[in-house]
Amino acid sequence: MTRKERYSALIDYFQTNMPVAETELSFDNPYQLLVAVILSAQCTDKRVNLTTPAIFEKYPTVQELEKASFDELFPFIKSISYPNNKTKHLIGMAQKVVKDFNGVIPMTVDELVQLPGVGRKTANVITSVVDQQPNMAVDTHVFRVSKRIGLVPETASTPLAVEKVLIKNIPEHLIHKAHHWLILHGRYVCLARNPKCGECGIQLICRYFKKEKE
Repeated sequence: MTRKERYSALIDYFQTNMPVAETELSFDNPYQLLVAVILSAQCTDKRVNLTTPAIFEKYPTVQELEKASFDELFPFIKSISYPNNKTKHLIGMAQKVVKDFNGVIPMTVDELVQLPGVGRKTANVITSVVDQQPNMAVDTHVFRVSKRIGLVPETASTPLAVEKVLIKNIPEHLIHKAHHWLILHGRYVCLARNPKCGECGIQLICRYFKKEKE
């Protein structure tokens, strides 16, 4: 099977079986999503969703968060992984948004990565979810699933390398949705240690499944 055929079959499968694919983080606006994504690094979306309501009640806008002190914000975040760094990142992010972007969450990758706690992956999530820009965030799920299925070559050894291959081979108007297809597939079916190959709908196009059968 060629890579082009694999991509075509994958897209056909998910468009039929997962026509609605979106983030599992709870948010009402770009500010809330940015806070949630920063908190979600190496933490489950479920834990983040349990944590953010109290934060958003106390700090409903980026302007309110910008005024927070470390000691005020930390208790809201202490149940999240790496709470010290994330508390500093959230306050620093809010301060920079207020100072440099007039209190409006920027909506380009180049601008977003200037914010504390925001790397390329986070910036790609924000722009693709909020604005449906054709950006592909490569987290651990996307990285693992893309290589297992055979969407990217084994030589693609970094998230950026995987991102470039995926963007090149997925139609532009579907990139924002394909990001969620791969994440959700990795989260619930193509698990890291014990992938559920028996209930996977893309067995026939999966390089990993083919090797396991041999």
